[in-house]
Amino acid sequence: MRIESLRLLQQACWSELARATHEREHGWRVMALATVDAAGADARSIIVREVDASHQRLVFFTDGRSPKLRQLEHHPQGTLLAWCPRLSWQVRLRVTLRRESDQRLEQSRWARLRESPAAQDYLAPRAPGEPLAETPGGAPNSAAHFAMVNAQVEALDWLELDPDGHRRARFDATGSRWLQP
Repeated sequence: MRIESLRLLQQACWSELARATHEREHGWRVMALATVDAAGADARSIIVREVDASHQRLVFFTDGRSPKLRQLEHHPQGTLLAWCPRLSWQVRLRVTLRRESDQRLEQSRWARLRESPAAQDYLAPRAPGEPLAETPGGAPNSAAHFAMVNAQVEALDWLELDPDGHRRARFDATGSRWLQP
C-alpha cells in the first residue's frame, strides 16, 4: 500500500534509514557519499552506522587518516545517495558533515567495534589511498585510526519508482512538498 501523507512518508523514510543500520541487506545501508575538494567532485561508499531521526542525523565511521576528513574540513557539504530495490525507493540526502569532536563518543564506538572483523579497517599500517609496494597484507598497527563522522541532514529527497506512477517528495527546513519525479 502506497503512503499518501507527506508526514507519514517522512516518518517512513527515517524508519527505513534506522532499519538500515542493523539490517545488513537493506538497500540504504551502503550509501554513496559525494563531496567536493579543490580538485573537483569525489565519491565513495559509506556504511550508515547510526541514525538519530529526532535530530535528523546519520553517523558513519572512517579511517582518521582518510582524505575525506580533510575534504570535509574545507567543504563540509555533501550528498548521500542510496537505492533500495525492496522498496523501489531512492533517497538523496543533502548533508553537512563533521568529524565527531567528542573523543569519549568515538572511544565508546571503537570499544564496540574493536573485537569485530571490521576493526581491521582502522588498524591498517598505511592511510587509505596510499601507494603500496607489494600486495596488501602484513601485521596491523597497534593503534587504531578510527573516526566518526556526523552527517546532519539538511534536506531529504525521496523518489519512488512504481508501475502505477513514479512519485517524488522533498523534506527540508522550508517544509514538505511533492515534486515532479
